[in-house]
Amino acid sequence: MNTPNPHPNGVQSSGEPTNGSNRVRLVREFGFEAAHRLPNVPDGHKCARLHGHSFRVELVCEGEIDAASGWLLDFADVKKAFEPLRERLDHRYLNDIDGLANPTAENLARWIWCRLKPSLPQLTQVAVAETCTSRCEYRG
Repeated sequence: MNTPNPHPNGVQSSGEPTNGSNRVRLVREFGFEAAHRLPNVPDGHKCARLHGHSFRVELVCEGEIDAASGWLLDFADVKKAFEPLRERLDHRYLNDIDGLANPTAENLARWIWCRLKPSLPQLTQVAVAETCTSRCEYRG
């Protein structure tokens, strides 16, 4: 008789969990290059001048693992959903894009969320990093 034996990490020898949830958090990261300036900062602020960033966008999706496929989403589907937005942002002057007249990291994260959430309902967070030490996380 083949009885699965619980493993100390909570996984049976068959690979199935012995306890816990099937809820997962899937993260896909993207990058784009763009220029902007922030029109609403105080006089003399460095971000009032035209400058650019190597932006990093992190998309977080959450939900239950599908029993048949073994995944929440195909990473390729997340890429397919985001790619049209990335193309609108990459190597552009963000201030010229509708809805981004004041393209702060906060406004950019919200702009991405509003355009992506309808086609990616499992989306729970959009993070936008302007530098390796500064980012904004938007959760709708």
